[in-house]
Amino acid sequence: MSFAQGCLLVNIASTWAMTGLIWFIQIVHYPLFNRVGAAGFARYESDHSALTTLVVAPLMLAEAFTAMWLVARPPAGVPQVWTIAGAALVLVIWAATFFLSVPQHGILSGGFDAPAYQTLVSTNWVRTIAWSLRGLLMLAVLQRILTSNTGSVAR
Repeated sequence: MSFAQGCLLVNIASTWAMTGLIWFIQIVHYPLFNRVGAAGFARYESDHSALTTLVVAPLMLAEAFTAMWLVARPPAGVPQVWTIAGAALVLVIWAATFFLSVPQHGILSGGFDAPAYQTLVSTNWVRTIAWSLRGLLMLAVLQRILTSNTGSVAR
């Protein structure tokens, strides 16, 4: 397997891992936050943040690195605008993470706060939609490569 093929596979895998994870967080995990109880919430939030970071940080870093690499070296037969759009979605996701989600988690680390909780749940849709669009875009990239005449990942 070439480096280009490996980057594409890592990008698709990390994007779809995060897409599945963000839907789980949005539909299951975050809605359960308000059922933890005030007494144990600060500890719960602290553990949630630390443990979630262990899972998402490597995936997000792998996705970001490979998305930028794909902009620099788009797969043969794939319009560069597609890879640029994919990288732009990564930037949206990272911006939403650090400017919308992280501040709310910071507030929640002091204990359950209803406005911070509502903001977290509602603004997390930005990441959920962006990762879903990235997942679909990367499937389109893969489909384009698989049905191209060359079947090659690298230009």
